Amino acid sequence: MKPGLTVLANVAIDRINDAEPSAGGCPSFAGIALRTINVESRVVTRMAPTDRWLFDSLIDSYPVPLSILPARTSNGFQLRYQGEGRTMVVDGMGDAWGPDDIDAAGIDTEWVHIAPLLRDEFPVATLRYLAAQGHKISFDGQGLIRKSQLGPMIENALYDHEILPTLTILKLAEEEASIVLGTAPTVESISSLGVPEVVVTLGSFGCDLYSEGTGQRVPVSPRVLNVHTTGAGDVFSVGYASFRSLGVPHIQAAEQASALVVGMLQSRL
Repeated sequence: MKPGLTVLANVAIDRINDAEPSAGGCPSFAGIALRTINVESRVVTRMAPTDRWLFDSLIDSYPVPLSILPARTSNGFQLRYQGEGRTMVVDGMGDAWGPDDIDAAGIDTEWVHIAPLLRDEFPVATLRYLAAQGHKISFDGQGLIRKSQLGPMIENALYDHEILPTLTILKLAEEEASIVLGTAPTVESISSLGVPEVVVTLGSFGCDLYSEGTGQRVPVSPRVLNVHTTGAGDVFSVGYASFRSLGVPHIQAAEQASALVVGMLQSRL
């Protein structure tokens, strides 16, 4: 197994503020981070063949190796922003990943970043399979709380808690952390999850890092406001996992990952 990072995630068809469909899901944004980081990396995704037209231009210019596995369906979301908040409707649900899909992905890097869009996409059996192979797993916590159901997005804490012991890094938005914990994130409540590193993102205010029983605020500068933030969490998560795979200390990894997000959001202004 070689150093580096492999990203596993379904694509999504996003409709943002009633605009035309656009390419979404972590694979659509991971390249923004990976093109600027000197890390051995690869992205493996799944999409329905009938939806590939939306992603063709992205695929043609992808900055790192990209593998596409077959899928019956693709994820789909309607997103409406108001300030830094948003509401979501689930239009489509992508396929779940099983151990056979992991084998098909041919993962040879030590680190793997998992970016589920809904709860059932990466079951605990799949994560255990990866962990048993010696991979260090970074996981986007939206995949813990988002119910796999069409219609208005439903978020709750009814996730499989056996996922947590398989993880090395867990990234949660502040609202997601409160749902997962059932209380506000603190050093004590985060430590109860048993994950070695937990990153709680705070939108334009930066993030809080929790590791080894301590917590530290990492502010972001400059703050970028009045722009939709779709993909910001993906750019941060992929950037953070990439830097950590290179041995960058977690504070510096968060600072550099935040800078990638700032650059992406500024380009949208």
